[in-house]
Amino acid sequence: MYHIYKNLLLLLSCLLPASLIYAMQPANHYQVRTVAFYNVENLFDCTDDVATRDDDRTPNGKDQWTEPRYQLKLEHIAQVLSQIGTSVTGSAPDFIGLCEIENRAVLKDLIKNDKLLPFDYGIIHLDSPDERGIDVALLYKKSVFIPSDFKSHRLLLFNAEGYRDFTRDQLVVTGFLDGEKISLIINHWPSRSGGVTKSSILRITAAQLNKKIIDSLMQWDSTAKIISMGDLNDNPKDPSLKRVLHTTLKPQSTDTFHLFNPMEHLFKKGVGSLAYRDQWHLFDQILVNNNLIPSQTQGYRLWKVRVFAPKFLITSKGRYKGYPFRTYAGGTYTGGYSDHFPVYAFLIREIPSD
Repeated sequence: MYHIYKNLLLLLSCLLPASLIYAMQPANHYQVRTVAFYNVENLFDCTDDVATRDDDRTPNGKDQWTEPRYQLKLEHIAQVLSQIGTSVTGSAPDFIGLCEIENRAVLKDLIKNDKLLPFDYGIIHLDSPDERGIDVALLYKKSVFIPSDFKSHRLLLFNAEGYRDFTRDQLVVTGFLDGEKISLIINHWPSRSGGVTKSSILRITAAQLNKKIIDSLMQWDSTAKIISMGDLNDNPKDPSLKRVLHTTLKPQSTDTFHLFNPMEHLFKKGVGSLAYRDQWHLFDQILVNNNLIPSQTQGYRLWKVRVFAPKFLITSKGRYKGYPFRTYAGGTYTGGYSDHFPVYAFLIREIPSD
């Protein structure tokens, strides 16, 4: 059949203009998958967990966290997640990294929401020792991804007095995306509480753990495709990324020693995922290793990244006008979504026509 098609093109080339012949060539098609990350700002249920400091998020706690407020929060988060990347793919994300979720139960409630139920998400979640009881997790479409291994890596931190500072684990998930092996790391690094300079060492330690995980994955398999995403509580140019993870904004400079940080381009343009004291920060980031750089890989590769900030996610008036429309602002319940915007990336691969 190929020879018949080839001879037909040769014959037509003698009779038709070259531009028309080119248009008749078999076209390449592309498959696009969406990877998203969202800090959902304290997605807690209403039940008091005696093992964690969740008292504020209970009906009788400071936040007066009631069942109707919880259900509205679920509805809001599902609304956001169901719309990320749809202008390109027509569907909700294939992967969703989450942070500031309390437990597996809230994830089950989330994926049962009418807006997410049709996508049949699976859950990967392991409890972290964080004092507030918040964890990281991964949602994935069962139709496109088959997990083969997952593990949480403990981040050991100690305060000035030598006591353990309990925080979030880093979750590593490896599996097969449309038959192609890929690893994802979900992060929520220590906050800037106590000041940026004083707390910087905590995020440097988190970056060191992340670097160790990535190096281990690459040592095990030099062709590993790795995505590290999360709320890093640092901007793309901070030492934890530049000096520890060796991130670069030039994909052509990415090798086994460096990570490509496409978010740095957005940050240079003034794009942020959260605002604090009238300054935008891009703490929520998606990093990839060199095996996802277009010039260096076959199969899925990074296409582009974005911050998802539609109008309904932005505070429309008042003191925090222009900021992310959050659930609580200044200690007052506002019924919004989160104090962060989600970020997302498209992975793309070419599918040649027959």
